[in-house]
Amino acid sequence: MRNFVQAGCNLDLTAPRALASGEGFIVGALFAVASTTAASGAVVVGVTEGVFTLPKKTATVIAAGAKVSWDNTNHQCDAPGTGFYPVGVAVAAAGNGAATVTVRLDGVSTAAAA
Repeated sequence: MRNFVQAGCNLDLTAPRALASGEGFIVGALFAVASTTAASGAVVVGVTEGVFTLPKKTATVIAAGAKVSWDNTNHQCDAPGTGFYPVGVAVAAAGNGAATVTVRLDGVSTAAAA
């Protein structure tokens, strides 16, 4: 196909804040994980598909197979809720006290839940 551009799972995006490699971030309607460290406003390759271990609100309990959302204020995963961005599904349970959750990213556009 002459109109094919790329697979779309690794995208050049503008970092909305200073990012460390492996940090999640939102650009418009895209959730991605930074592949490298980037300064705010710099171009960073954001990975939009795959399975990642991401920070989680410690008190939140997320079951394996449950939907996972992104809290873009605190830059961490949480259970779905108002103002949070749906990003994927937990591939393993993450209980109360756990600081991370392993998430399979949906790789689709997202918007804050109303």
